[in-house]
Amino acid sequence: MKFKVMYDNGSRIRVRSGQWAFTKEEGYGLASLLLNQSFIHEVYTSHRNGSITVYYDGDEENKQKIFDILKSITLDDLFEAEPTQIQVSKEITDDFYLKLSKMIFNRIGYRLFLPMPIRNALTIYHAAKYIWEGLDSLTAFRCDVALLDGAAVAGALLHKQYKPAGSMMFLLSISDALEDYTIQKAKSTLKDSLALNIDTVWVVGEDGEEKQCPAVDIDKGDKIKIHMGDVIPVDGKVIEGDAMVNEASMTGEPLAVHKKIGKTVHAGTVVEEGNIVVEVYSMNKETRLNKIIDLIENSEELKADTQSKAEKLADSIVPYSFLATALTYLITGNPTKALSVLMVDFSCAIKLTTPLSIISAMREASDNRMMVKGGKFLENYANADTIVFDKTGTLTNATPEVVDVIPMSRRYKRDDILRMAACIEEHFAHSIATAIVKQAEKEGLKHEEDHSEVKYIVAHGIVTEYDGKRAVIGSRHFLFDDEKVKVTKTQERKINKNAEEHSVVYLAIDGKLEGIICIDDPVREEAKYVIEELKSLGIENVIMLTGDSESGAKAGAEALGITEYRSQVLPEEKSRIVEELKAEGKTVIMVGDGINDSPALAAADVSVSMKNSSDIAREVADISLLSDDLYDLVTLRKLSVGMLDKIDTNYRNIVEVNGSLLVLGVLGVISPSTSSMIHNFSTMLFGALSTKSVLKDDESIEVKATEVA
Repeated sequence: MKFKVMYDNGSRIRVRSGQWAFTKEEGYGLASLLLNQSFIHEVYTSHRNGSITVYYDGDEENKQKIFDILKSITLDDLFEAEPTQIQVSKEITDDFYLKLSKMIFNRIGYRLFLPMPIRNALTIYHAAKYIWEGLDSLTAFRCDVALLDGAAVAGALLHKQYKPAGSMMFLLSISDALEDYTIQKAKSTLKDSLALNIDTVWVVGEDGEEKQCPAVDIDKGDKIKIHMGDVIPVDGKVIEGDAMVNEASMTGEPLAVHKKIGKTVHAGTVVEEGNIVVEVYSMNKETRLNKIIDLIENSEELKADTQSKAEKLADSIVPYSFLATALTYLITGNPTKALSVLMVDFSCAIKLTTPLSIISAMREASDNRMMVKGGKFLENYANADTIVFDKTGTLTNATPEVVDVIPMSRRYKRDDILRMAACIEEHFAHSIATAIVKQAEKEGLKHEEDHSEVKYIVAHGIVTEYDGKRAVIGSRHFLFDDEKVKVTKTQERKINKNAEEHSVVYLAIDGKLEGIICIDDPVREEAKYVIEELKSLGIENVIMLTGDSESGAKAGAEALGITEYRSQVLPEEKSRIVEELKAEGKTVIMVGDGINDSPALAAADVSVSMKNSSDIAREVADISLLSDDLYDLVTLRKLSVGMLDKIDTNYRNIVEVNGSLLVLGVLGVISPSTSSMIHNFSTMLFGALSTKSVLKDDESIEVKATEVA
């Protein structure tokens, strides 16, 4: 491939191969080819002029590698591919700006180069669309914005006010383009959050052996194994094993569903507990998930309630605009004054500024590494009065440490307890399990051959066979209530002494308690300050949920300045607590990161997942934090509240300006053309102000500096 370097700043290169160098689909293939290199982060292609933009880890060696790859590409290497969601999102934005540029260019060009009669003819031609839509509303007995727009344009043309009519239609077209862009962008974000980004799967062969294969190579009839915590990549039937599967993304039901042999599972759902083998029914675009994604195209649910209310408000103002126009004509008998009233369209500014404010806030959230799946979630976050935190991984660093290992009988020594615990926990993807395994490795306690295969007791916990005996490990509830492990009074005293200061993991062998492992998970340094800030920003209730013991939960709550907490909470109880808070009339934010948080995340008015959250937590959450900074919750609150404040300010300004124009028009102080000009200019000004950032550039820096000080 021949190309010319057009731009190079050390971390971004743009080269151009010329028009017809590759098609749009081949450009996607080129991007996927380059993205196979670990040092390349993003690639954008344009088939219009053959340009390729590459973002990479900037150094001369990597730059030369990019040039070498491009030079080695031949016509035979080009292949068609599907765009990534990042490419789709960028194309939506580029298409919007291209459309906007054309509209502005045509507007200026017509006025500068076309003679007046042709300009007027074009105005009449473009007006036909608005007049027709107005007639459609009239025949359907709808008194809405379309009727008002059509009447205003028609009235201006009847009085040969071509310039005001053209300006009004220009602004209306910009408003329509912005609304389309807002919806497309929000839908693209939601589709991205639902899309499955699974590269490989475990295929079970005829001999029962598991083999890792590329997901794109799966065929109908293949058997794939899905482990605990994994996203199911296909629609299929369970043919082996059983599991608890969270189908919140599919059904909205927060509680996991028990799937056993013969039951159907769907792509995009997540295995919370257990392991299953699934026979593939359908994959890729044939899955139920992708059919749901297709239905999103016709969904209006992505709009913020504020945007929907703005549209309803705009429609509700229409009858009063017609009434004011009629009264003005009846009182003054002057059609010019009546037209001055009709040309002042409150709804135009409301329809323009509200979606602009929302999409601007979503863009600003993205700039601050927060992914918001729809404008309504920002609005819910701004209106929330209650925030519920899961403790581990959210208020803590999710890096717990083993502080003590205590044998509970003479049968096993301390090292034996730690070795056995690590032996079981190494197969369990949880921060506490990781802490136990790391401690065993640190002490040189090898445990690879000490146990048989770990088995998951669905909806209960983890068990295995150790020296031919049943071994179980987990919480107090799991061992003593579910497994009915016996505990002596002496053991109870040891437990109570340590449970006051630490979180405790219990290990039982053959139905007898053999040891406890004491674990501490220090809270995040910034957590207490973040909670104080959220309270100052109108969050009245801060609640911590944890599976820890009462004493451990109390100590953590006191360290964080939290007055309300719930200890020894099971996953299903988290969801119930959120539902109870909502039933009390509270608007609830749920912040979590783990598989066991997903029911509560699904139940909340708005949910937030942390950076290192499980797959299911990220999928269920309405907002995902892409950095590991808890202060982003404060930033998000300021941003969402600022968005609503901006919309309210726009409403007041629109009413004041357009109300003044109405009065001046009725009094005959200004003509219809002047009224229209001021109205259009003010609408554009409000639109421009709506795109202004809510957050100050130095705001978070100042806050964090204060925190450190």
